Amino acid sequence: MDVKQGNSAAIVGAGLIGRAWAIVFARAGWSVRITDSVPAQLAAASELIAASLQEQEQAGLVDDARAALARVEVCPSLGAAVAGAAWVQENLPEDVDIKRTVFVELDRLAPADALLASSTSAIVASRFTEALAGRARCLVAHPVNPPHLVPIVELCGAPWTSEAAIATATRIMAAVGQVPVRVRREIDGFVLNRLQGALLSEAMRLVADGVVTPDDLDKTVRDGLGLRWSFMGPFATIELNAPGGVADYCARYSGLYRRLAADPAAPGVWEGDSAARVVAALGQPVAPDERERLMQWRDRRLLALRRHKMDRDDIDREGTDNV
Repeated sequence: MDVKQGNSAAIVGAGLIGRAWAIVFARAGWSVRITDSVPAQLAAASELIAASLQEQEQAGLVDDARAALARVEVCPSLGAAVAGAAWVQENLPEDVDIKRTVFVELDRLAPADALLASSTSAIVASRFTEALAGRARCLVAHPVNPPHLVPIVELCGAPWTSEAAIATATRIMAAVGQVPVRVRREIDGFVLNRLQGALLSEAMRLVADGVVTPDDLDKTVRDGLGLRWSFMGPFATIELNAPGGVADYCARYSGLYRRLAADPAAPGVWEGDSAARVVAALGQPVAPDERERLMQWRDRRLLALRRHKMDRDDIDREGTDNV
């Protein structure tokens, strides 16, 4: 599949994820049209995107925030947004009926060789693309919140998504600065949420059972597992945790992990008394103003970490080139 329309992306849905996708494409030099059926959300999009781009320019993630913002156009209609687009990214609520309806319109209105991607984190593409004439160009491109600061994106096609569409999607995501991962068959939760779900379920159980406090649980991940995983991942980690690599690690620790796997956290940790104990241990929920402040703090920390990782990657590449 060739991308004949040039570097033009349409963003459907101007909420948090949609705005972040607009930033991803705009800072990579693409022209972007963003649309939303909620006028207030669409009206706020440009200002919020501008503020984020300015912050990223100060951190060195964007060369020219003003030029990037100039590439973003707010469109009141879906047809105007997708006209001439090579990539269409849908960011609507996690409702299969909504997605099925909008993909009918996207398939009708978008150029015939545009890729149609959904940001869904839980609904596989076969559930909302089966009846489409252009279903071979449809896929899930599931990001992590916020996509402009956390680059991973899971690419998962339906059984009828063409290999050419997946290949083109992979090239485009890499070209705009994301880190594409192919999920090779449809599976509930894709990959990231299955991993996250396994850890969260065990975290819920450990707190609900009084084994550890929520704060100490967060420390265990933040100042333990998360430090290594942020630049190595779990398989690279265990490769170095036994002299003979992964096979040796399995031989040494299979007894422990077999016992743990035989006693997984039950689904009930997410409801009833178990969930109530976790909520009580966490204390009062964060007030809206404080939540907004914490989200901004999180994004600044992610921005700094992204900048650090990019710098280290450049140094590592230079070191390799000089060997």
